[in-house]
Amino acid sequence: MTLTPKPIRTFTSLGGAALALFAPLAMAETADEAPDTRTDIQVIGHPDPEGLLPDQTAPKAISAISADFITKQAPTLNAFQLVNLLPGANVSSSDPYGLSTSSSLTMRGLGQDQIGVMMEGAPQNDIGYFYAYPSQFADAENVRQIALSQGAAAIDAPVVAAAGGTLALSLDDPKPEMGGLVNLSAGSYDARRAFVRFDTGTLGASGIKAFISYSNNRADNWRGAGFDKRQHVDAKLLREWGEGNRASISFSYNDANTSSYASPTLADWKASGRDFNYDKRYSEGNTNYWRLYRAPFRNFYVAAPVHLKLSDHLTFDSSAYLQLGHGNAPYGTQLATTGNFLGTEELTQPIALPGAVDGVATVMGNWTGKQFRVGDVSKLTLTAGAHTLTAGVWFDYGTDRVTQSYTSIDANGRPFDMWGYQDKAIRTADGRLLAYENARTETVTKGFFLADSIAVTPRLVVDLGFKGVDVLRNGRNYLPGPQDRIRKDSFAALPRAAVHYKLDERQQLFANVTTNFRTPNEFALYNSYYGGELVSAGTTGLKNEYSVSEELGYRYIGPSLSFSLTAFHYHFRNRQVATVVNSGGALVNSTINGGSQTSYGLDGEIDYRPARGVSVYLSGEYLHTRLGDDLAVGGDLLPTKGKRAVSSPEFQFALGTTYDDGRLFGSTALKYVGRQYATFMNDESVKPYATLDLSVGVHLAGLIDAQRMDLRLNAINVTNPHVLSGVQAIKTNALDTIGRGGTVIAGSSPNYYVGSGRAFVATLSRAF
Repeated sequence: MTLTPKPIRTFTSLGGAALALFAPLAMAETADEAPDTRTDIQVIGHPDPEGLLPDQTAPKAISAISADFITKQAPTLNAFQLVNLLPGANVSSSDPYGLSTSSSLTMRGLGQDQIGVMMEGAPQNDIGYFYAYPSQFADAENVRQIALSQGAAAIDAPVVAAAGGTLALSLDDPKPEMGGLVNLSAGSYDARRAFVRFDTGTLGASGIKAFISYSNNRADNWRGAGFDKRQHVDAKLLREWGEGNRASISFSYNDANTSSYASPTLADWKASGRDFNYDKRYSEGNTNYWRLYRAPFRNFYVAAPVHLKLSDHLTFDSSAYLQLGHGNAPYGTQLATTGNFLGTEELTQPIALPGAVDGVATVMGNWTGKQFRVGDVSKLTLTAGAHTLTAGVWFDYGTDRVTQSYTSIDANGRPFDMWGYQDKAIRTADGRLLAYENARTETVTKGFFLADSIAVTPRLVVDLGFKGVDVLRNGRNYLPGPQDRIRKDSFAALPRAAVHYKLDERQQLFANVTTNFRTPNEFALYNSYYGGELVSAGTTGLKNEYSVSEELGYRYIGPSLSFSLTAFHYHFRNRQVATVVNSGGALVNSTINGGSQTSYGLDGEIDYRPARGVSVYLSGEYLHTRLGDDLAVGGDLLPTKGKRAVSSPEFQFALGTTYDDGRLFGSTALKYVGRQYATFMNDESVKPYATLDLSVGVHLAGLIDAQRMDLRLNAINVTNPHVLSGVQAIKTNALDTIGRGGTVIAGSSPNYYVGSGRAFVATLSRAF
């Protein structure tokens, strides 16, 4: 990169360089993934490490963080934690290192099952429940950018259930020269992490370049007994040729065994605080032993975007992807040798239970999932005069095999098999798998989209688009009972429009209208049985959520000050609210139909760069939500009309500062989150809280040799507030409530995430 003396933040230079490679890649990296930086800008000196407000001209709200910001954070942080400063992002994390799957992200009050997550253009959400698990994503050292689109997903994004917007990770390209990177970290709670990356450089006349990396991470639980382990491999191959042609393939493999942190009710929290944990030692009959709550998962992701320039006016993009995963989310429970049922069938013969005392044994209940997913999005883009026309199709096929079985444990409480494999699980007397849930779901998604971007004048651009999506679920319930096969087919018509107007070289106005939909998750389709009785009837008659959202925004892009302000409005029909239900002892993701809902508010962010290497970033959100219907509970109506939406803080603020003079660097990150209601009746809530992260470091390049070498110390949640950080299991009402029909609707206690404790991490980073 040519260096010229301008005190401009680094993100602008990276964005301009990235645009030269990525602007044509509307499929490999949609507008959500790479902010539009249409001006080539060159900078000199050490780059500003903030990079939280990139220059862009997209007709919607987008925020992002760059590699320069990411490399100064604790290397263990996951993608959710890294975007915590951005407007609208509310992150509830249960551990400081981001290793546990016990975490949550909401945007504008919409949960992570409403946020489309992509990596290199490939969807990362689980096909059955729409959740994404950030601890499984690529290592932070390999991430070039994380872009957060708070409202409107790109029309070609391969996601459903994205009313809350999208979070998109772009991986770093392989380096043109051979080299490597080693990061070694150590920290609180006996944390140890090693990361190694090797770049091949350009391989002869082939033009191919590649990188591969490996990381190994281990840390004790910050509260309670247990520890987390994670091994991860990322790789990417890239070839570019001709005028803008490009093809790449990325791989990401994750192998982890992490702890599930106990989630207290409010009464538990008041009584025990952070001491509400799983037990450190096992005793006979104990179902609360920590080894019964460790969750092993293995995942493999592949993304293969291709961009071809067919002529001066026509391009073709294709983005194929593959996802494989298997894991277990276990729990402790007890079984009796007699009196058992398989679905509605009573088992007349006793089952064999090792270690049973008086006919009862403590066992590990398994909630295993095995997923396969493959798909592709392809499109043609034609430029004709003032029009840029796009037409494309999306196909996605996936299977999800879910089984809730049981595994015996030894006298010390250790399970015979932590993965919950069927060949080691407990069987009935006649050899069948003893299971509480046993189903396989096949999901087929087909979509098409048409769009036209019209340059009405050099300053005014109007975008029009239409997307049609069909989601078909075919399923099989293998438990004996009245339900055998299920089928649900849903189609949604999703029109959209956007306007972008350039007031001058620094000021922009934009507006958009977007529609979204989501189907209920697959758990709602199946019967659940207990004691031979139907306790929860699966149904294919549940209505899909449909939403219409609008944004109106203003941007100013200056040499030392940039800011944006976006007003937004949503209206939902059949709002699907994610919660966690107890299914035979397992905590299972489910949804509640909250009826209609209206939300509106303001997002804002400012980036001020008063001097070279100094940056101050401020973001905030005001969110107003109202439920439009009473909630049907049993045979009555809970009086929820006019109440606030759950997990939707009215105010959020963030302040980030950075300093980097080429030798010393440091940063601060302060986040405040307002009150969050945990029930539809607003009768229980999470109090407002704030967190503070700090970092300090030194660039050692030049002291030993010219290679990059950094030493940094990160302090996570340095003030260590004892708080609840979010709602894990939403309930309709916490207190007994008189329904509209006069009956008493019994209350039920929500469960919460416990905000993580303070941690320190020291990292030595060395390039070769």
